[in-house]
Amino acid sequence: MSTLGDRGARGIAAEDWYGLDMATPGPVDVTADDSPFPPIGEYGFLSDCETTALIAPSGNVEWMCLPRMDSPSVFGSILDRSAGGFRLGPEGINVPAARRYLPGTMVLETSWATPTGWLVVRDALIMGPWHHESELSHTHRRTPTDYDADHVLLRTIRCVTGEVQVTFECEPVFDYGRHQGTWAYADGSYGQGICRPARDVPGVPLTLTTDMRLGFEGGRAMARTRMQEGEVHFCALSWTDHAPPFTYQEARQRLLWTAHHWQHWLARGRFPDHPWTRYLQRSALTLKGLTFAPSGAMVAAATTSLPEVPHGERNWDYRYCWLRDSAFTLWSLYALGFDWEADDFFWFLADLAQRDDEVQVVYGVDGERDLSEQILDHLSGYDGARPVRVGNEAYTQRQHDVWGTMLQAIHIRLGSWQRLDERMWRVVRRQVECALKYWREPDLGIWEVRGEPKHFTFSKLMCWSAVQRGAQAALARGQGALAKTWTEAADEIRDDILAHGVDERGVFTQHYDTKALDASLLLLPMTGFLPREDPRVRATILAIADELTVDGLVVRYRPEETDDGLPGDEGTFTICSFLLVSALSEIGEMAGAQQLCERLLSLASSLDLYAEEIDPRTGRHLGNFPQAFTHLALINAVIHVIRAQRETALPLPPLPPPEA
Repeated sequence: MSTLGDRGARGIAAEDWYGLDMATPGPVDVTADDSPFPPIGEYGFLSDCETTALIAPSGNVEWMCLPRMDSPSVFGSILDRSAGGFRLGPEGINVPAARRYLPGTMVLETSWATPTGWLVVRDALIMGPWHHESELSHTHRRTPTDYDADHVLLRTIRCVTGEVQVTFECEPVFDYGRHQGTWAYADGSYGQGICRPARDVPGVPLTLTTDMRLGFEGGRAMARTRMQEGEVHFCALSWTDHAPPFTYQEARQRLLWTAHHWQHWLARGRFPDHPWTRYLQRSALTLKGLTFAPSGAMVAAATTSLPEVPHGERNWDYRYCWLRDSAFTLWSLYALGFDWEADDFFWFLADLAQRDDEVQVVYGVDGERDLSEQILDHLSGYDGARPVRVGNEAYTQRQHDVWGTMLQAIHIRLGSWQRLDERMWRVVRRQVECALKYWREPDLGIWEVRGEPKHFTFSKLMCWSAVQRGAQAALARGQGALAKTWTEAADEIRDDILAHGVDERGVFTQHYDTKALDASLLLLPMTGFLPREDPRVRATILAIADELTVDGLVVRYRPEETDDGLPGDEGTFTICSFLLVSALSEIGEMAGAQQLCERLLSLASSLDLYAEEIDPRTGRHLGNFPQAFTHLALINAVIHVIRAQRETALPLPPLPPPEA
């Protein structure tokens, strides 16, 4: 099998040739080592809201799972250089001159400078009109829209000036790099080939359509041609019965339709007129891209097993939907004006809460409960980081924050408990009953440690939130006796937390048996547990800022103080650093909040994307990519700072604390 791709850099953008505005490229993360793996932060991210793809600077598609974003990969060279890829670009050159998204879109553009000419490649998972006009969809459970995934990865290429030798190699390796497919010509011509997995191998047939001449070498489909100024070509990889484009003109029109779709979608949002708006917009597009449209679920990230620590074993599969992110997800989508997406996500949650007596921490993108974890020993891992895992055993864990998160999400959706109908009231009651059943028991906490269960303070706090909000809901429905019972229970939980979860400094601790800090408590001022001006809230936020940071960026906890069941160090989590921005804003420390926010925004990837972690000394992105919760926390932090800068509230909804 071939090794496809290398790392790349950015430079001056090439001539625009679709009539869409150009943007100035930013800096690139260039590493000094000789690893064949590109830096995590330099991947481009594509989505059609059913599957996703990551494209290296070299032009190689190094991660793509079909037919869903949590399916086995067909291109997996991000985890092993022999696990499949799809490169398109100039022959012999792997470092592009520039990369960027067409403004307001999920269309990635790569510009190439060669000694003899310039090329521009554009990549997209293309969108089209709604497909199910004469039949019902067998996958969509949410309200139909005007658009739908075309199930086509489209790549167009144009020679802008001079002449350039162009090649592409498409090498699918099915089932996470285990099995090569078999290629054959589809119609007796050189323009279309079909790659099929062997019998009993997981995977769907892939059709490659192009106006270049295809040849097959083992498991690879290849093409090579010399392009001269003004010449154009395309290639399209499709995997369902939706027709791919058959000519360059058709490919161009469908790419334009996709670009305009994303621009029209983004135009529905509400964004402040501010220099930081571009980060909000890219975050909104990324969150939409991490949404599985048929169900409304949002995955935590597009990837599995990208390491939190270089060459380490803190490698997890994040292609699932965590309920703990649900309140932030709804807040961010509603705050930016994307009410349809927020509603779809909410009804996905409601489906789970109605189906399951006790909701899990994490689910599959269509609500699957069983996410059994496996180790893929045949893969070398990203830059040698092993093990490579698929599935996530967190689905079996008990995390007591989930009940409060569900109630918080329902309240954000409704805005007032007066709007609570009978269907959702049953959901509310179930969450409160679970919180009351389990709050006295230890759990594994919000960070899913794999050590011994503890009495985590944040878990207790969210149990209090569930019961307190439930009492308010009961009162709104005229059930005064139940409201009184639940209020008394909430007061008992509150007293327990204040007695056992606060140290002698007045700082909230990670759990009841320690004085260690935990970044989850940065959410304290946004829960309504205590007034924002309470000295214990302020002391906790400032202690985390002073003692739980590395070069100013926040770690979740100190491994030497926390039984997380894993060897190695804990990296700085960008989520938590953005949460510190919001927390500092909440307690009035605006100078520190703005300074940290500016620093974090400067650490965005060259495409304004974020992984789970950032090395504070080198700026390298680590962990799964792109990370939804990082972009959710960015939205919250940026809105906090902009509001404070303007000294008046923007027309955006607050994260609602429990009412008095």
